[in-house]
Amino acid sequence: MSLPQNKLRIIGGKWRSRVITFSPNAGLRPTPARVRETVFNWFGQDMHNSTCLDLFAGSGAMGIEAASRGSRQVVMVESSPTVYSSLQSSLQKLQADQIELLMLDALKFIMSDKRLFDVIFLDPPYRQGLVPRVLPLLPFHLSKNGLIYVETDNPLELEEGWSVWRGGQAGRVYYQLLRYEKNR
Repeated sequence: MSLPQNKLRIIGGKWRSRVITFSPNAGLRPTPARVRETVFNWFGQDMHNSTCLDLFAGSGAMGIEAASRGSRQVVMVESSPTVYSSLQSSLQKLQADQIELLMLDALKFIMSDKRLFDVIFLDPPYRQGLVPRVLPLLPFHLSKNGLIYVETDNPLELEEGWSVWRGGQAGRVYYQLLRYEKNR
C-alpha cells in the first residue's frame, strides 16, 4: 500500500513499520525505501554503538532509520523551522531520546561543532551546490574508519583523498558510501 507523499515508513529496527510524517510543502525528497534498505544492508543492518550525523535532516529518513537500528547517538541538523517542527513531532512520537535535533544552518554547524561521527549522512537540496562545499569539511568530523553517505542527482566527482566504498543508482538518485583515505 502506497503512503501519501509526506509520509514514510521506517524499514528496519525497533521502529520498523512505523510511519513518520514530514512537512508536505517543504520540497523534501526523502531517500527512497529501496535505497535506505540497500545502504543499511551495506552497514550490516546493525548500527549499535555508532554515532551518526544527519547534516541536512529534511524528512529525517536516514537519521531515524539509523536510530531505529541501534545508533547510540544521532545528531540531526535542519534549518527550516517548518521541517524542524515536523521532525520534532515525529521524534516525540517515537520517543527517540538518542536523537539530538538542532535547528541550525548545516554549514554553521559543521564549522562550529567539534564532535566525531562514525557515519555522516549528506543529502542536501540538490540544486544548491552544497556537496562540494561541505564534503571538504567533513574529514575533521569523522571517527577512525568513519563513512559518509552522499546522495546526489548527478554522479559525484571526488577530490583526492576520497574513495567510494559502495555505490548505486536508483532512477535519478546516485548514492555512495565514501571513505576518507587519510582517516583509516
